[in-house]
Amino acid sequence: MATLGDIGLAAAINIITAFIFLIAFAILRLQPFNDRVYFPKWYLKGLRTSPTTSGAFASKFVNLDYRSYLRFLNWMPDALKMPELELIDHAGLDSAVYLRIYLLGLKIFIPILFLTWAILVPVNWTNNWLELSKATYSDIDKLSISNIPQGSHRFYAHVVMAYAVTFWTCFALKREYETVAKMRLHFLQSEKRRPDQFTVLVKNVPPDADESVSEAVEHFFLVNHPDHYLTHQVVLNANKLAKLVEEKKSKQNWLVYYQNKYERNQSKRPMMKTGFLGLWGEKVDAIEHHIAEIEKLSNEIAEEKDNVRNNPKSIMPAAFVSFKTRWGAAVCAQTQQARNPTLWLTEWAPEPRDVYWPNLAIPYVSLTVRRLLMSVAFFFLTFFFVIPVAFVQSLANIEGLEKTASFLKPIIEIKPIKAFIQGFLPGIALKIFLILLPTILMIMSKFEGFLSISRLERRSASRYYLFNFFNVFLASVVTGTVLEQLQTFLKKSVNDLPATIGVAIPMKATFFITYIMVDGWSGTAGEILRLKPLIIYHLKNFFLVKTEKDREEAMDPGSIGFNTGEPQIQLYFLIGLIYAVVTPLLTPFILVFFALAYVVYRHQIINVYNQEYESSAAFWPDVHGRIIGALVISQLLLMGLLGTKEAASSTPFLLALPVMTIGFHKYCKGRFEPAFIRNPLQEAMMKDTLERAREPNLNLKGYLDKAYLPPIFKEAESDSEDDDDDDDGDKKWAKDNVLVPTKRQSRRNTPVPSKMSNGSSPNLLEIQEKDRP
Repeated sequence: MATLGDIGLAAAINIITAFIFLIAFAILRLQPFNDRVYFPKWYLKGLRTSPTTSGAFASKFVNLDYRSYLRFLNWMPDALKMPELELIDHAGLDSAVYLRIYLLGLKIFIPILFLTWAILVPVNWTNNWLELSKATYSDIDKLSISNIPQGSHRFYAHVVMAYAVTFWTCFALKREYETVAKMRLHFLQSEKRRPDQFTVLVKNVPPDADESVSEAVEHFFLVNHPDHYLTHQVVLNANKLAKLVEEKKSKQNWLVYYQNKYERNQSKRPMMKTGFLGLWGEKVDAIEHHIAEIEKLSNEIAEEKDNVRNNPKSIMPAAFVSFKTRWGAAVCAQTQQARNPTLWLTEWAPEPRDVYWPNLAIPYVSLTVRRLLMSVAFFFLTFFFVIPVAFVQSLANIEGLEKTASFLKPIIEIKPIKAFIQGFLPGIALKIFLILLPTILMIMSKFEGFLSISRLERRSASRYYLFNFFNVFLASVVTGTVLEQLQTFLKKSVNDLPATIGVAIPMKATFFITYIMVDGWSGTAGEILRLKPLIIYHLKNFFLVKTEKDREEAMDPGSIGFNTGEPQIQLYFLIGLIYAVVTPLLTPFILVFFALAYVVYRHQIINVYNQEYESSAAFWPDVHGRIIGALVISQLLLMGLLGTKEAASSTPFLLALPVMTIGFHKYCKGRFEPAFIRNPLQEAMMKDTLERAREPNLNLKGYLDKAYLPPIFKEAESDSEDDDDDDDGDKKWAKDNVLVPTKRQSRRNTPVPSKMSNGSSPNLLEIQEKDRP
């Protein structure tokens, strides 16, 4: 069992590692040739210019001003200076509210730290139950609830503290939910005009033999929203075109690389092999080969564009429908459009940056099957990951293994090796196993067919959190308990097993302390160093960059990464709430993480991250719900733990806590969540009225005309040789699709004029009169 010395060594290693990362960052950020790596957001906004363009040759690469090195830690106070309103204007509401999650952690756990250390630590320490029970323990466990004797009246202190933790957490959550809801409504009311404010996404358009999808969409909305419908853009399956454009970009990058190589040494033409990865095949001139390949791809792109435009199979039964007012869009997005609730499905359109275009081509009928398959796949992924978790726990419980594998004892008992293995290795091993998990979960979310990047990230974050709960927390506790108390399990009867597990669960606090230090402390400090983007930028800058535009494209500012960052934060909420009453010693480690992460990510949001989309903090209900879930789990585990400690007189008092917490969650869900899923008509009308007063001559149709044209068409157009043809083709698909006189027999009584004929579609009586002799 890890001792205070082992934890101290792990803390020293992680503090030194974090300090090295922070010092390295503070120095690297001062060098002019790294300026675009550590301040890309300002370059993208056009508010910063490269310091390498003037001055002495050496000063273009190395900062020669010694005074700047004396202030190398100024980035910390600078990160805290920007007011929240200015931060919202600079980085968006999503980024500002994301930072509030860290602040919420500080608000919750700072009072909990003072309460638990003032009350529970003395109550736990002044007992000798672990010595009498002859269980495997350390000095850390003597500070936990495990050191309280069976059936002791001291458990009332833990019950009272559980109520205090619950009430304070709920109070903080309610205030934060209310604040974020107000921030969201204010942001929506005050933000600039955006296409998604006027647009809804219509799915599952019913097929019709007489009308195209475009005609059916326009006809339906002219009939059912005659005063508010403005225009629409049908959804096209351009995935093959996107692959061709990406392949052409790759070829162009290689062409630039070989051209730069030839310019540096014109005595020799660069050569390459045409086989797999350039390892074999015919040896050809690299520049000429890539020029030919790019020309070939340009022709294929032009052909594919024509195919997408003219092939009915490329037109999906969905469309982005725009309205004349926000009020009209809100009514459409939040109401049922047809008698059949599975047809003409409407929802708010994501903003154009947020649309995940490849998934628009997925048929609506296949979504249920896809999500069922991914649910099964996620179950097996979670289940089989228990194997590496058990291996990690074997590293964390050396004493338990020594009883069954005595041949390891001479090596393990060497103090430095033992301290390193128990205090540092388990956390870093688990971190390594989790590296590929976010990518796998994002691929699964994309396969499920979600249509926006924000939804993809929220779905992936939800599964990442569940995965962390079952494998990082629950499996670590269970497998660690079995390994650690193996001999005790074998010697005791089955009736004594629940009590043994109850004693052993708090002992896993040492493992989570090491995990927090490795993942939370060192990992957060490593995030600000941006080692991977730094290396990639300089490689691109050396081999591919020829112009300032190329240099801007080489920058990789990244984004918050909600799908990975938020589940990590939630895991710390879970661990902190569970161990707040069980092992108060863990709480300070949680607080260090929240404080360090707040400063680091505030700096990154101000100077580095360029958020891909703006969802107006739509993720907050998920954040709130997961913290509530962690609170309920902590209450249930405490009840189970006290049940094994024969605390029959105090345990029943905990029964009310989960009920009260769930009731509180339902109250918050009904009171605040509607602001995150529906747009109040009052707010929409107010904004429409203000806009009409300020801009009476606004050409809204021109503003929305190409807002939801797939970006791949614009990219293909920019590389096309026939500009006139491309412009005509894009206008064909981006413009308001013209409605021809209706051909559907069921709609010949439509009273709305057609835009083609400027008259009403003929009704049945008019046709009969016309046919009379």
